[in-house]
Amino acid sequence: MPVHHRLSRIYRVGAGLVGVILTVFGVLGLTDNIGFFDIGGDRVAGLNTNGALSVLSIVVGLLLFAGMVRGGNFASSLNITFGGLFLLSGFVNLALLETRFNVLAFELQNVLFSFVVGLLLLVFGMYGRVGSALPHDNPYWQQRHLDAVERARRARDLREERTRARLRGEELRRSASLYGGREPGGEARWEADGEAGAAEPPEDGSDEQRHAS
Repeated sequence: MPVHHRLSRIYRVGAGLVGVILTVFGVLGLTDNIGFFDIGGDRVAGLNTNGALSVLSIVVGLLLFAGMVRGGNFASSLNITFGGLFLLSGFVNLALLETRFNVLAFELQNVLFSFVVGLLLLVFGMYGRVGSALPHDNPYWQQRHLDAVERARRARDLREERTRARLRGEELRRSASLYGGREPGGEARWEADGEAGAAEPPEDGSDEQRHAS
């Protein structure tokens, strides 16, 4: 993908936005000095959390920041990957609610939050990359249809070559008109007139010479 392609900005925005949310959530959780694997957890910004979930949120947030900085295909793939992982985490932790294996202190609102974040990352990551009606100038469409792109490039080169040839011909005709002082074809008519004049018999003394002979 070109470095400054508009799709890269969308991937950066998605990664940066979710990264900020997760990092702030994790930092707030650590400042409350909650136990690392405390199943009961504590409330932070309306969500339940503990030390493990806070650290995990900060790590994922920093990784998304790295994707925001790099942009391009990397940011898109990172958004899609973490989007899928958040959705998977929502389903897994939904099954672990109210059990002793709920080491991240998830509650129902955490599950819903995980689903929302996962869908958000997937939308940002797949935008302009997955679909059946991508425009032909899209870099992902071009990568998947190399033959069509090559044919279009050859047709474009042929049109440009014909245009250059036409412009060159017009330039040559203008140059001939300027330097020859006649419109195209004038020189040929002048030569024809000259040959016709040379074929006419001379007027001066021609009759006298014949009588003398």
